[in-house]
Amino acid sequence: MKRNSLIAIISAVLLSIQPSSGQTAGTDDREYWVNTMTAISDPVIRKMAKDKLKKRMPVETFPVKENPSNTRTTHLEALGRTVCGIAPWLELGPDSTPEGRLRSEYIRLTCKAISNGVDPEASDYLNFTRTRQPLVDAAFLCQGLLRAPQQLWGNLSEKTRQDFLAAMEEIRKIKPVESNWLLFSAMVEAALLEFTGEWNPEPVYYALERFREWYKGDGWYGDGKDLHMDYYGSYVIHPMMYDILRIMHKHGKDDGGMLELERKRLTRYARQLELFISPDGAYPVFGRSITYRFGAFQALSQAALCGILPEETSPASVRCALTAVIRRHMAVDGNFDSKGWLTLGFCGHQPEVAERYISTGSLYLCTTVFLALGLEPENGFWSDPAEAWSGLKAWSGSRDVRLDKAIKF
Repeated sequence: MKRNSLIAIISAVLLSIQPSSGQTAGTDDREYWVNTMTAISDPVIRKMAKDKLKKRMPVETFPVKENPSNTRTTHLEALGRTVCGIAPWLELGPDSTPEGRLRSEYIRLTCKAISNGVDPEASDYLNFTRTRQPLVDAAFLCQGLLRAPQQLWGNLSEKTRQDFLAAMEEIRKIKPVESNWLLFSAMVEAALLEFTGEWNPEPVYYALERFREWYKGDGWYGDGKDLHMDYYGSYVIHPMMYDILRIMHKHGKDDGGMLELERKRLTRYARQLELFISPDGAYPVFGRSITYRFGAFQALSQAALCGILPEETSPASVRCALTAVIRRHMAVDGNFDSKGWLTLGFCGHQPEVAERYISTGSLYLCTTVFLALGLEPENGFWSDPAEAWSGLKAWSGSRDVRLDKAIKF
């Protein structure tokens, strides 16, 4: 294929995922990400800030099960997972730009939503005690607070902080199963260490030791002793492990060299996620919890946020790849109901792909694809010109394709 033809193919694909507006491609992409993220999170944050989430949020569940137990926790899922995804963007804080003013509003709304969620007198007071599921989503809420310590934790009232800590004392009573759930208990302890200076290290070191044993190689962990071919490495395992280890390092807690090892493994896993993205933004649909949609790319977005992308991929190419993924999903009708709430499905409304533990609140883990919005607009991730990602290069016949190799640690 002639070079001019190749350039034309790549340019056409890049243009197809970025509307022309006279702005730089990075500015277009960032505006699109912010608009999409707020469209998804707005119903959750605004309704809960008004103490009306339980009253207004529809609860859709696995289609053939009556009165599923997960409806008791779906509102905690909606809050915890949404906060987990939007927190790095909020942490940039207010400024005089339109985006900065929007952030200011969302910081205020999110703090109020959290306040209502942990206030025993509020209508939206969340379930922290019934069933074991609250452990999962209390951990996502903790992770969100750790990702925005100044703008979220720093703006909570003293009463709300005490209410939150009381809720976490209840969460500590829930025993995790031998799986990725171990990281949920560890995440709660990491948050308590950060915000109070006190923690119970036992669940943290136990989780880290188990995941040392469960590592399967080439950036993949087992979920328990067995390998599961799914996106839980991105939904939970790598992002939570890295954030827990980061907090431990900050507070001088010994991790036995695990932080540096996990950084390398996360970087490798991020590389694999980037390789999954096809020229048109599609990617393999397999494994559990596929209704989390583009939350499957949390680890890739986190690697960009933390500055640990693999050297084989440029920040701009990752931006373009993730934009293609988001646009591919959002181009399909049915992702939202008539009032803007997410529906069960992978791409559109597909309730038959939901497991029994999935409900409306679960779906908001998709917001974690937006972690890279925590990078300033001036960062090269956003400011560099559009660039083709690995799948687009490979399938267009580009000579600029890198050999992929497994890691040995």
